[in-house]
Amino acid sequence: MSSAIQEMMQNIGIRARAASRAMARASSEQKNQALLHIAKVVRQQADEIQKINQMDVERAKANGQDAVFVDRLTMTPKTIETMALGLEQIVSMEDPIGKISTFQKQASGIELGQMRVPLGVIGIIYESRPNVTIDAAALCLKSGNAVILRGGSEAIDSNTLLAEIIQDGLAAPGLPKDAVQVVTTTDRSAVGEMITMTQYIDVIVPRGGKSLIARLMAEARVPMIKHLDGICHTYIDADADVAMAVKVCENAKTQRYAPCNAMETLLVNQEIAQKVLPTLCKIYQDKGVELRVDQLTRKTLEANGFQKLVDAKEEDWQTEYLAPILSIKTVANIDEAMNHIEQYGSKHTDAIITNNKAQADRFLREVDSASVMVNASTRFADGFEYGLGAEIGISNDKLHTRGPVGLDGLTSLKYVVMGHGEIRT
Repeated sequence: MSSAIQEMMQNIGIRARAASRAMARASSEQKNQALLHIAKVVRQQADEIQKINQMDVERAKANGQDAVFVDRLTMTPKTIETMALGLEQIVSMEDPIGKISTFQKQASGIELGQMRVPLGVIGIIYESRPNVTIDAAALCLKSGNAVILRGGSEAIDSNTLLAEIIQDGLAAPGLPKDAVQVVTTTDRSAVGEMITMTQYIDVIVPRGGKSLIARLMAEARVPMIKHLDGICHTYIDADADVAMAVKVCENAKTQRYAPCNAMETLLVNQEIAQKVLPTLCKIYQDKGVELRVDQLTRKTLEANGFQKLVDAKEEDWQTEYLAPILSIKTVANIDEAMNHIEQYGSKHTDAIITNNKAQADRFLREVDSASVMVNASTRFADGFEYGLGAEIGISNDKLHTRGPVGLDGLTSLKYVVMGHGEIRT
């Protein structure tokens, strides 16, 4: 690592730490004014944002990036409007900072409560998606944190423009611009420095591919909020409504292929396979989805005239495709389905389709994932859909937060003691 990169990152860290103290005392009104200003300018500059983003997109295509990568990178009018709506949704949410739980009087006479406080300085390392620049900054801002953003080199032009918009928004109500800083160098050694800056950064949130997160898990000294894979399952139970199962499972796989909450493996109870698989798999094949199936599923589908089926291999059950490919397995019962999820799942999001409450309750209790769903598409595992506003990421860890990470996930608690001159004896 060059001394210039190290010095640059240290300076960013120093400024972020100083800004974090100002953010911790910022009023809700100041934070909301900044967010509304950012939303306003995002809409005003929508055409310019798309124009600059197109430069990033064309460069990515010229460098041979695949369709999934380009999809993540591309900002559409809908993407831009969703960013603005996310900002406004965060404004409408109650500010968690400074809230104190009900004081409880102790035998000694002291009164004890817990105050919600910011984490401090958050470092976010992400690839492709420039909307993360707005989403992450907004959540960190509202939760009273300072943030250091290091986007991928492929989105450098988009991220630079969005950073300027954010910093203008911070300045409007008198908040420090250093509360949101974007690392402008594309030198990868900046990441190596960032993930070891324990004196300045309190937590790292990685948003990117498996290789990035695996590297950070191996090298980071700063604690992380992260998930590695999104191998999401849907299990169609014997007592499922067939029409509902078809509708939900079509959406879970084909609404978008690239997100981490898209279904990658479909599990079908053998008692309902003949009723649901032919209809559902015709939809998949008509949409160009490659089907990788076990032998029981193959038998059911071939009996109904299906061709172009691929035999599922062991690695398919362990793969997050992020593409129009789906693994399908026919199972004997809910126990086999849950055992499969336990063995191959990534603890991200898993769903059951059933009208049997007892089966649904078992699934909710026994499937150990950050989001567990009944009769709903896995695509709902998202901060915006959960009413959190924009999300900073998904966590499948059990400490310190789990699932879509919104405002509360970017805070901590500290004990507050109110005394009246009491002394310990």
